[in-house]
Amino acid sequence: MARKIITALAAAVLLSGCAVTPENLTMEEIAGFTEGNLRDLASGQEPIHGPVSLYEAMARALKYNLDFRVEQMNQALAMGDAELKSWDMLPKLVANSGWSRRSNEPGGKSQSLLTGIQSLEPSKSTEKTSLTADLTFSWNILDFGLSYVRARQAADKVLIATERKRKVINRVIEDVRTAFWRAASEQRLSGAMHRLARRVRRAMRNSRHLAASGQTTPLTALTYERELISIKKQLQQLEQELRSAKLQLGALMNVAPGVRFSLAIPKRRPAGLRLKWNSSRMIAIALKNRPELREAALKKRINEKEATAALLELLPGASVYTALNVDANDFLYNNNWVNWGAKASWNLMRLFRYPARKRQVEAQARLEHARALALTMAVMTQVYVSRVRYVYQGRVLNSAREYLDVQRRILRQVRAAAANDAASEQTLIREQMNTLLAAARHDVAYADLQNAIANVYASLGLDPYGGEVSKDMSVKALAASLRRTWRRRNVAARAS
Repeated sequence: MARKIITALAAAVLLSGCAVTPENLTMEEIAGFTEGNLRDLASGQEPIHGPVSLYEAMARALKYNLDFRVEQMNQALAMGDAELKSWDMLPKLVANSGWSRRSNEPGGKSQSLLTGIQSLEPSKSTEKTSLTADLTFSWNILDFGLSYVRARQAADKVLIATERKRKVINRVIEDVRTAFWRAASEQRLSGAMHRLARRVRRAMRNSRHLAASGQTTPLTALTYERELISIKKQLQQLEQELRSAKLQLGALMNVAPGVRFSLAIPKRRPAGLRLKWNSSRMIAIALKNRPELREAALKKRINEKEATAALLELLPGASVYTALNVDANDFLYNNNWVNWGAKASWNLMRLFRYPARKRQVEAQARLEHARALALTMAVMTQVYVSRVRYVYQGRVLNSAREYLDVQRRILRQVRAAAANDAASEQTLIREQMNTLLAAARHDVAYADLQNAIANVYASLGLDPYGGEVSKDMSVKALAASLRRTWRRRNVAARAS
């Protein structure tokens, strides 16, 4: 009875130990996780000293952007996996040891095959306690072949991670250039916007006062007020768009929201990009350099190696081995010895599995080919679109520049008339608002052209930075290297 009770209790304890239930995170665990993330978010970054130039913004994005860091870590992880796969090609060297003991003697007896009578007294040749050890060196030729194929595939995956990192660099630099010029516009115009907003509020109060006192008709006052509100609304919308650009730029540089920084606004120059190649030449360059197409080519190569692996799996496995053995059994004449040999094995079921395996590899090959065709068409279209967009944005900038020039001349005329009491304050405020709005639109057009320039290079697959971003490289040194790279590309809009 006691034995049954003990057995039941042991079974209950064992079953209760195997029962696992989900446990929610505690508030302390969540708080610790969040605090750790906030602490590590900007750790190890160089602080911002003074206004941030365009190339410093690009450098900070390359060093500290979190998306880029993720791709760097993915590349490092792929390299580590490739190194592990290379170790699988080496022979195996396995050390084993074991100890055992039994409750009684492991004796044996013999029986005559003719009479069925026991021929000898029970005897033993093994002790109750057994202690053994061996060191075995073995090498399987089939495993070596498969490991070699897997190592080559892992090496191709490292190259895929590199191409994905290139793609992120292109996207980050393109976004930085757009956000920088929009944020620079907001910084340059914010003071004038605030001053004019105060004058607008004062003019609206005056207009209402004149209408209330009968010095002007209510319809005239309301029409003027509607015009002011309409222009102010447009200006507020544009101001909000430009202000969000600075937040976006800070996120690209991994600067926490709320951290204030200013921009070193360079003198704007005609943003001219000399497109030396025609569309066919640009497409040829893009098809050779785009990260997406290189990744597709690497995936095709990986699948071709998978076909080789499928064939190798059909072959019989042959292995050779040698081992050093030790046994503590005192009944043995030799307690240590060396043995060697060879083994061959063949999993015949893989012969029946191979047709399905082959169909899978062929289907994957067709899928990769279809993806490559779709990517080729997408790349060709993007090249055309980027070229057309650049030309279009250049025209938009020219129109915005001409409009701003005309608006400034109108403002000068209105100011001269207002000085001679030939124009009202309402007219002056309206033209000041129109001029400020024209300046903001000109800045937006300039930022869009800068984005179009970066988009042309991104569509061609040309790296915005040719070197490797090292952790030890300072922001200043990286910014200088970026400046040299972009100047070589004949982009006239560059930071001084």
